[in-house]
Amino acid sequence: MSTEIEIGRSKRGKRAYSLDDIAVVPSRRTRDPKDVSLRWQIDAYEFELPFIGAPMDSVMSPETAIALGREGGLGVLNLEGVWTRYEDPAPLLAEIAELPEQTATRRMQEIYAEPIKPELIAQRLAEIRAAGVTVAGSLTPQRTQEHWKSVVDAGVDLFVIRGTTVSAEHVSSDEEPLNLKQFIYELDVPVIVGGAATYTAALHLMRTGAAGVLVGFGGGAASATRKTLGIHVPMATAIADVNAARRDYMDESGGRFVHVIADGGLGTSGDIVKAIAMGADAVMLGTALARADEAPGRGWHWGQEAHHGQLPRGHRVQVGQVGPLSQVLHGPGESVLGQQNLAGALRRAMATTGYLDPKEFQRVDVVVSPYQPVHI
Repeated sequence: MSTEIEIGRSKRGKRAYSLDDIAVVPSRRTRDPKDVSLRWQIDAYEFELPFIGAPMDSVMSPETAIALGREGGLGVLNLEGVWTRYEDPAPLLAEIAELPEQTATRRMQEIYAEPIKPELIAQRLAEIRAAGVTVAGSLTPQRTQEHWKSVVDAGVDLFVIRGTTVSAEHVSSDEEPLNLKQFIYELDVPVIVGGAATYTAALHLMRTGAAGVLVGFGGGAASATRKTLGIHVPMATAIADVNAARRDYMDESGGRFVHVIADGGLGTSGDIVKAIAMGADAVMLGTALARADEAPGRGWHWGQEAHHGQLPRGHRVQVGQVGPLSQVLHGPGESVLGQQNLAGALRRAMATTGYLDPKEFQRVDVVVSPYQPVHI
């Protein structure tokens, strides 16, 4: 059945749903939460939790990437952030947390104007590797050709190419664009790439040989892409469409499996539950982890869009601090806001609906909620 609706006589649009619009439906069977496994594996790397720390300076430092790895997740370091621009970024992070709203964007643009130093890329990734956890770093497509060799030479395990939107067919009249398919083919490291928000875009990214595709476009708490560029795709529909692209690509490729990773708009445990129910294998968390006491943002959260030199399209937002990282991930929860014990909530939701692992849980029934949720 078509979901297109008539907007006006000359324009039709697809009806799309956000995670707030849907809810998971219990089934006839329930499970003991202790029997539920949240384990996730991509390529040769296995994790106790399907949680990835977003490569944002307010979320991941080398120390928090290590801490998340020890807690069972995967931390991805932003290799274009303050950690690769400054030998000691701590004073600058403290300054960002204290900036008044009216001058925050301009001052952040000045801070991030400092050039990226390849030797610091190697140093930061070496710090993570020395801790014995999986090493992952992120570059935007615009910076990948310039810095990828420094990343690979440093011994990264997983390479993330992340942007607001990433296509397999970027066209430029001024410079030679990154050929994703050739780049991934020649790189001896698994690559996660995105964001993608449509069936077609995701299918093309899967054909490049990527190990995983990030799903999302302007849906995070710190993003203003919808207001600035007028572009937005609700996450529930985006995940379901990309999951369909993955299914069709498996048929096309003779069984090659590409991981679907929800990225953006996942601020609470309920959002995580619904993202996996819609077809995500794992989730990339920004706001949810920025609330941890150890997060570099000190209760503030921002992405690279917030300090773009020409067209800022993000906010520095205050998300607060709700406890140490271990409590954010594993509890105990001390409030009903879905900000603590993220793993416990996912495990209990799966048990309540009768599923033992995230892959099974993708088959759960969902409904479109007939009410507007109360945002707390």
